[in-house]
Amino acid sequence: MDDAQPNTPSLTPPGDPTDVPTSPPAGEEVLRDLRAQIKRFVVPPSEEALTAVTLWVAATHLQTAWQHAPRLAVVGPAKRCGKSRLLDVVTETVRAPLITVNASPAAIFRSITEKNPPTLLVDEADTLFGSQKAAERNEDLRGLLNAGHQRNRPTLRVTGPEHTPVAFPTFAMAALAGIGDLPDTIMDRSVVVRMRRRAAGESVSAFRTGRDTPALRAIRDRLTAWLRRLHAKAMDMEPDMPVEDRAADTWEPLVIVADLAGGDWPSLARTACRTMSAHEAGQDENAGLRTRILVDIRRVFAAEDEPAILRTSRLIEQLNADTEAPWAGYGPHGLNPCSLRVLLKDYGVSSANHRFPGGTQAKGFARTQFLDAWARYCPAPAPGPTEASRSSDGTAA
Repeated sequence: MDDAQPNTPSLTPPGDPTDVPTSPPAGEEVLRDLRAQIKRFVVPPSEEALTAVTLWVAATHLQTAWQHAPRLAVVGPAKRCGKSRLLDVVTETVRAPLITVNASPAAIFRSITEKNPPTLLVDEADTLFGSQKAAERNEDLRGLLNAGHQRNRPTLRVTGPEHTPVAFPTFAMAALAGIGDLPDTIMDRSVVVRMRRRAAGESVSAFRTGRDTPALRAIRDRLTAWLRRLHAKAMDMEPDMPVEDRAADTWEPLVIVADLAGGDWPSLARTACRTMSAHEAGQDENAGLRTRILVDIRRVFAAEDEPAILRTSRLIEQLNADTEAPWAGYGPHGLNPCSLRVLLKDYGVSSANHRFPGGTQAKGFARTQFLDAWARYCPAPAPGPTEASRSSDGTAA
């Protein structure tokens, strides 16, 4: 079968000296056009976010090729940030859109099929999860969205007069838009786009369904035509990822689509993945601070010439003295032994009585207490080529 892509220019006839201009490959071109259409109607928070949305939309056209179905979380701090408008554009360009405003979980999972999953679209998600009472009422929906991130995570329901247990598939890509963050378990499975209100001088085109939908659906059809023949190839690809663990699972379909398109897209995809994942890693204040405290404690030990033990009072003094760190403003008087204990509790690290030079006893921390946590949660950067090429005594290998 001929694998030539649509829009491939005809070859110059033998002996014809006329140069025939070449057009971009089909994938590179349709992604570029989709990106331009998105930017026409919304002001993205960054170029990386624009890249991410473009690739996420394209990835919906290969859902059955993926091991994980990334969520697209379109969130903002207030109304009029462009969340719903972005969802309008996404709706007209994804594969098999299924709008789920006020739909029951039962109706949603009965709409998901294993061979032809829809793309779930949820606007005003804050009304579903924005309060404790609403979140409790929609716990089944949250569970469905979490389970559907990974293949082969069906939900069981009893059906019929015999109450027979039946497994319903949950695997489907989903985009959710709302004010404020979604539940942590959903955000952790999402490519997160944090929208904001337009600033003075930023303008977009008004979206008119009758006028603008045909062009968007034409792009949708081009995405389908380009990607459907690449299904088997996409299933076999294992791209190099700039992130690990769940972030890698979530971003892998987007990176694969970028690699299939070629051109600048592989580089753009990995930059977006790295930048946006790093940003989200710092959004959870508690988790972010717990990681930051490990990094800063390692810095203090290094500044003190790596002592075996360090007084608690000295450690806190050095942490609070760093004007670039958040510790001086952590509580009314900065970091203290109690707040430090809370931050370190989950790592199994706590202060103890130690004997210091001079025979005095005081509360302190042994450096060895932190080695496991440092290795697991904030490993030191790998040595550069120059360092790695040297032996342990500092001479060239």
